[in-house]
Amino acid sequence: MTGTGGTAGTGGASNAGLVPGGVYAMGRSASGPDTFASGDADELPEHSASVSQFRLDVAEVTVERFRRFVSQYPGSKPAAGAGAHPGIPSSGWKAAWDSLVATDAYTLTIELKCSFRATWTDDPVQANEQKPINCVSWYMAFAFCAFDGAFLPSEAEWEFAAAGGGENRLYPWGAAAPDPARASYDCRFDGNSVCDYTDIPPVRTTSGVGRFGHYDLGGSMREWVLDSHDAAFYAQGTCTNCARLLGDSVPRVTRGGGWQSIPADLRAAARTAQDEREEDVGFRCARAP
Repeated sequence: MTGTGGTAGTGGASNAGLVPGGVYAMGRSASGPDTFASGDADELPEHSASVSQFRLDVAEVTVERFRRFVSQYPGSKPAAGAGAHPGIPSSGWKAAWDSLVATDAYTLTIELKCSFRATWTDDPVQANEQKPINCVSWYMAFAFCAFDGAFLPSEAEWEFAAAGGGENRLYPWGAAAPDPARASYDCRFDGNSVCDYTDIPPVRTTSGVGRFGHYDLGGSMREWVLDSHDAAFYAQGTCTNCARLLGDSVPRVTRGGGWQSIPADLRAAARTAQDEREEDVGFRCARAP
């Protein structure tokens, strides 16, 4: 039986922090707190964006949380329309996506081991359960959020939380440059230059907390958001509770940089086009206020 996504409160709901919403300057400033000389062109132009109040998971989805979804799979797959963003029409699960996710739990667990640095283990390992889940596709991230009574945040919502709204922060924690105490990035967390599993800390380990109390918005895992990637989207100007949804052939957006990322990718305005499962890609869910 296909899941409906009506399981709010089973995991992340009690750990979702309120984001007040409002109007802010989305994108990279030519002059202002988030000015950055070598930023990418798809961060421009900065434009006015408005988002309504919402809740966002304080931490990225962990292996432990994702294990509940796997244990009920494929019954935990969404029904058509589940996981819709409440402010964005036609944003729920599409029946055609059923063919784009694993058919059974065994196949799903194989996919979750996309790398020797995958955080998933078939049997629980206590030291591992609070690490962020990685090796998940955009569709599987969407499916989990629907299962958990939630939805993927829009790109505008994610940046509002990471930039501290009207504070327009350069990094989620402020103006200070990244360092291994604030974030896991550039394979530096474990103190050596080798990219290894030990560079992936448990969630809420680093001190670079955002204005609204969210951990790991910079570093740890790059995070899937609802939107398709469109380098020209910002040129359309003012955005109100919007998302760019261009279909399945267009890469989706990840935000926040990951444990392998260079410091510049940890900025609140930085965007990445992504279409594959990767060892440095995870996600968090958003919820109605």
